[in-house]
Amino acid sequence: MSDWENRLCFRATNRKVRPFEWGLEWTKFWPTTLNVPMNGHHPHEYLRELNEAAIGSSDTFFAYETPTDFRLTGNLLQFTSFVDTPYPENNTVTGQWYPAKFKPGQRRVAVIVLPHWNATADQHAGLCRGLQKLRISALRMSLPYHDYRMPAELERADYAVSSNVARTIDATRQAIIDIRSCADWLFSQDYESVGIVGTSLGSCYAFLASAHDKRLEVNVFNHCSTYFADVVWEGLSTQHIREGIEPHIDIETLRDSWKVISPPSYWPRFASLPKKSLFIYAEYDTTFPVHYSRQVIELAKHHDIDHKVVVLPCGHYTLGESPFKFMDGYHICSFLKRNL
Repeated sequence: MSDWENRLCFRATNRKVRPFEWGLEWTKFWPTTLNVPMNGHHPHEYLRELNEAAIGSSDTFFAYETPTDFRLTGNLLQFTSFVDTPYPENNTVTGQWYPAKFKPGQRRVAVIVLPHWNATADQHAGLCRGLQKLRISALRMSLPYHDYRMPAELERADYAVSSNVARTIDATRQAIIDIRSCADWLFSQDYESVGIVGTSLGSCYAFLASAHDKRLEVNVFNHCSTYFADVVWEGLSTQHIREGIEPHIDIETLRDSWKVISPPSYWPRFASLPKKSLFIYAEYDTTFPVHYSRQVIELAKHHDIDHKVVVLPCGHYTLGESPFKFMDGYHICSFLKRNL
């Protein structure tokens, strides 16, 4: 299994080690930054204060206004992201829409599907079609800097997770706001219940969005982990990012700097909301190291979360291969069908 996982991971030959940057220019439009002036701070000290301020006022940090330009063309939903970035392609959110056919009187339910890091535009379509057949509408949202939203100079979604510390936070904030905007559109279409499914990076985004939006009552976290920094530091597929970071800061500093985009910062908040959650992890995962996934389950138990756990006998990349992708799909679809 390890050999198979390694082969799948390293078939990508276009990973780049990018220079380390604090990226403080990305912080100036965060709403909580106004209350944290920079007065001779070291960049790490300043980011630590920004993190604490944002976590303490996370409703403000993830606040937004519902887009007014939703447009559905064929099966593509598009709208302007509330978060403005220097990249026009990234500022238009694209969702691939798989509407279900409902029987008269049937409860109208939908799910937002969040792909994994560096997913191509056609990936996760099989899951969406499966949900559609089960009479669950699915909206697959392109993550910031991915597929439809990728700036022309990129081959990979390097601006979503990178050695630019503040840009990574900004991309995550944008993802959470875009997810909630997608939920706004679904409820405007008379859907009665909306769930969320996130895979890998999408799973982290799904948790943060759900912790800040009580409407997302049914959650599937397909691969789960704890601190954002720990996954990047130890994960097999992010070693090129660590290579850019490690000469400049250590793991404790990075964990401090990315605390605002880490699920552990919001467990009490998540636990206070009515949620039903499925946590899926892989027994041989080296990208989301398995000891972190087990910590997530312990946290779910500690906070008395209404949850189910599925452990699959594969790794991170092999989860996308037969027969594991079918096992995964079964657990996701059956959980959503039962609980939405």
